[in-house]
Amino acid sequence: MRCFFPAVVIICIFFIFLSEGCKRKKPVKPVEKPKIEVIVPVFNADSAFEYIKQQLSFGPRVPGTPSHEQCAAFLVRQLKSFTPEVIIQTGKVRTFNGKELNIKNIIASFNPDSQGRILLAAHWDSRPWSDHDPDPGKQRLPVPAANDGGSGVGVLVEIARQMSIAKPRIGVDILLLDAEDYGPPDQESNAGDNEAWALGAQYWSLNPHKTGYHARFGILLDMVGAANARFPMEGYSVDYAPDILKKVWGKAQDLGFQNDFPMEEGATINDDHYFINKNLRIPTIDIIHLDTASSNGSFFEQWHTTHDDINVIDKYTLTVVGQTLLKVIYEE
Repeated sequence: MRCFFPAVVIICIFFIFLSEGCKRKKPVKPVEKPKIEVIVPVFNADSAFEYIKQQLSFGPRVPGTPSHEQCAAFLVRQLKSFTPEVIIQTGKVRTFNGKELNIKNIIASFNPDSQGRILLAAHWDSRPWSDHDPDPGKQRLPVPAANDGGSGVGVLVEIARQMSIAKPRIGVDILLLDAEDYGPPDQESNAGDNEAWALGAQYWSLNPHKTGYHARFGILLDMVGAANARFPMEGYSVDYAPDILKKVWGKAQDLGFQNDFPMEEGATINDDHYFINKNLRIPTIDIIHLDTASSNGSFFEQWHTTHDDINVIDKYTLTVVGQTLLKVIYEE
């Protein structure tokens, strides 16, 4: 009996070690994370087109005019129908000729509690004078601003409508900036003063609507509605936010819009995004129609003329820009 007990113990220990060794050798299957299906809404160009028409129905949205006030009320009312998180930022800015302007920046937020955010911006004001009009008699008239202002706003309001239907995973802030186009006429001696432009963006970037506001990145839309538009990579966007450019242009190319968003560098434009980059350090790009073949500077033919009206707007171009933005938002 003395010899039998130790033998049993040794045999048991042997089998225990053998069993443990087998367990260790058994491959462990990795836990697969469930795939989240991302459904990107389909951009409605007809709806965006109507939002542009509604802006134009008030007349040129020059700061300090009844048309400007009426359009502001319309934009606020429309955005509030999509989200309760709408802020009207009022402020005073000084123009190139010393005039004090009362401005309104309009901010609509989606998923306001989300720490990760995207900023989408466009200017909603009209230029007070058509200084590039081929008719000298019309150069002191305001610009209707269908494309230069109205198109970007129309796209963003339609995106707001889409986000009210299908909630994105990330936070999104839509920023409609005022007094972007109040720079001096070309005939003025101080026409090249960059600080005289984008007054609403300068004000907001120094006084954001929320203390400590930050976003992962920003996208500015400017002149995104004309036919045959091409959107090369704008210069300040290349300097300040090259990774965001690659992301957005990559999404556009995934959608088959490589001819509309060519992988080539374009001109450097002093636009609203410059001050957002400079003052808030939010990497922000500018999707802007740049046309080297145009007889009207680097922009579309009707730029800063009385002919920038609803006839300029092309629904295909609205679709190209709007669908690209929706893909960026919902796949972020």
